[in-house]
Amino acid sequence: MMSAPNDGSKDGERTVLDDESRIAALPVAPPALLRDRPTTERGTRTRAALVAAARTVFERSGYLDARLIDIAKEAGCATGSFYTYFANKEEVFAAVLEVARDDMMHPGMGRVAGADDPYAVLEASNRAYLAAYQRNAKLMGLMEQVAHIDPEFRKFRSERANAFIRRNARGIADLQSRGIADTTLDPMTSSIALSGMVSRLAYSLFTLREGEVDGRSPEFDQIVATVTDLWANALKFPDRS
Repeated sequence: MMSAPNDGSKDGERTVLDDESRIAALPVAPPALLRDRPTTERGTRTRAALVAAARTVFERSGYLDARLIDIAKEAGCATGSFYTYFANKEEVFAAVLEVARDDMMHPGMGRVAGADDPYAVLEASNRAYLAAYQRNAKLMGLMEQVAHIDPEFRKFRSERANAFIRRNARGIADLQSRGIADTTLDPMTSSIALSGMVSRLAYSLFTLREGEVDGRSPEFDQIVATVTDLWANALKFPDRS
């Protein structure tokens, strides 16, 4: 997924850093659900065990069927211990997302800032996004499930998605200003369409396991190359020499 590319100028570098800083600062769950962490070493260990156990149970049973008693059992804790750290299922799910945030966050084009080839920058960005999604496919599926049943998570998910869409729109506008992307395209509409294509494809392939032939999914490199070609062709990148 794209971010504003860097043309080598200080302003370009600042744009990339500002974009990535804003994205990195986004919370991964509704802040109201995130409690302060324990201050003791024992409390920290117990909470971490509950969060790890919660992810295991959520991914095994699904959000709706996951039970707090199963999470406590998986963590090797008494059920009463759970309530020392979390009030309900929503809070422990938010904690799971918080712990996974670094692995789920996908850098934009700032990862390869200063590269001369915009196609290579786009490819690196798509690869980072798809790899992060694939590593966390079950958790991403859970986020979809929770967003369908919980209005607060749904609102939060939309706000995060819009932040990424705006970032990608700025990247497209920058490419247009440099004569790389088709200037007749609306950057925001293009970003909505192309960002949605990639995220839905990732959900289909990695979470739902759709498109498998004889139990095998398309090769990862093929997925990255196809997505990158679709982005580049849609934006009418110049032919590569």
